[in-house]
Amino acid sequence: MQFQDLIYEERDGVARITINRPNVMNAFRGQTVEELIQAFTRAGWNKDIGAIVLAGAGDKAFCTGGDQSAHAGHYDGRGTIGLPVEELHSVIRDVPKPVIARVQGYAIGGGNVLAVLCDLTIASEKAVFGQVGPRVGSVDPGWGTAYLAHVVGEKKAREIWYLCRRYPAEEALRMGLCNAVVPHDQLDAEVDKWCAEIVEKSPTAIAIAKRSFNAATESIRGIGSLGLQALSLYYQTDESKEGVQAFLEKRKPEFRKYVK
Repeated sequence: MQFQDLIYEERDGVARITINRPNVMNAFRGQTVEELIQAFTRAGWNKDIGAIVLAGAGDKAFCTGGDQSAHAGHYDGRGTIGLPVEELHSVIRDVPKPVIARVQGYAIGGGNVLAVLCDLTIASEKAVFGQVGPRVGSVDPGWGTAYLAHVVGEKKAREIWYLCRRYPAEEALRMGLCNAVVPHDQLDAEVDKWCAEIVEKSPTAIAIAKRSFNAATESIRGIGSLGLQALSLYYQTDESKEGVQAFLEKRKPEFRKYVK
């Protein structure tokens, strides 16, 4: 299996999936999401794999969400919004292996959602988390909102979305967005340590535990599906397009002139 936007490795019972688009802060396009689905499916059902690590190439970013240069009212792939994100989010939850987010830098927008969805998140002290949707004419309904509230609490989740602030690693740790924060040069060693501990455990027991955890929030999948249908319609509006255009032009958006 050949990947264009990813680096895929298997060693010591661990699959490592790295988004390899550092020139755009590891933002994902349609091709990236398709490859991520393939990679998670490959790793998730390989009996030799006990844990999966999701990472971003380079030092600056884990992932910064959808590539705005590939978004003009619709992204550049298939799916409700031009990105099969529903399938990607589902496969991360559905594979019977723990998925660990290795966050060395920015986990922003859809990248923050990926980190939230992973079973565990280990961050460098340089990591930064946050949402950006309302700033660029977008939102991530379902897992990005309702599940985020399940993780950090309703009030904090609303703050994260309504204000679009950025949160350093230590603050993210306090609110429950990550499991551990370590010095930047110790990140890989820490991730390897957690993976080694997981690989030693009963894979069936862990698979049952993961499905049990997921069962309590499974209704959010339906919320997300409904929300993405609404989001697809929103992307066709001048208000949403203003957010994308302002981002590309590096200026402040003027959303309210499009609200009637």
